[in-house]
Amino acid sequence: MKTLRLFILALLLTIPVMKSIAQEKNEWDIRVRAVGVVPQESATIGVIGGGISLSNSLIPEVDFTYFIAKNFSAELILGTTKHNVSTTGSNLTPIGGPASADVKLGSVWLLPPTLDFQYHFPVSKVIKPYLGAGANYTIFYSANKGPVVNGIDYKNKFAFASQAGVDVDITKKMFVNIDLKKIFLKTNVKVDASNLTPANNPGLASTLANIPADVKINPWLIGVGIGWRLR
Repeated sequence: MKTLRLFILALLLTIPVMKSIAQEKNEWDIRVRAVGVVPQESATIGVIGGGISLSNSLIPEVDFTYFIAKNFSAELILGTTKHNVSTTGSNLTPIGGPASADVKLGSVWLLPPTLDFQYHFPVSKVIKPYLGAGANYTIFYSANKGPVVNGIDYKNKFAFASQAGVDVDITKKMFVNIDLKKIFLKTNVKVDASNLTPANNPGLASTLANIPADVKINPWLIGVGIGWRLR
């Protein structure tokens, strides 16, 4: 949270300076998109090992873009997404299970507000591509532990985001948008599987109560939508 607050403060201090030295366009854009969220996941899991699997998701997304200068803008992206989670190829022999098994870990919601700075290339008056980069802070909430383990906890994380897209004008005020983002997100997860402790090995309970996992989610966000210019 401290890192996020510092980033927002830096942004608020930077925008007035940039506006004072640049030609202002005085434009707000609003976009509404359908976004496919495709995780590129991997993990290092303690005790039971194995990998990680997160389901894809299709969500609505809204973004607000303010043009700081003629070709420069700041964009705030808002949306939330739900993913089903499971381990893959985990070794469950310490608890009397198979040497390679998938463990269902329920589901979790992600709230990933993302703030990007963009450069819009002056290609033509109709086709307007852009590149962007910025910061993301992902909040994990409403985690459902699933049918197997006793509990699961995700740590909120700060991440870098990159972006490429294009606006294609329909009218002076309305345009079609195609957008691609990559968020380099990783988190720390703790799984409580103490309920799976074999009766003949009670000493294993403390180990299974705190199974750590370093998880890289690294999702692609592929969006198509409509936008409006407010001047």
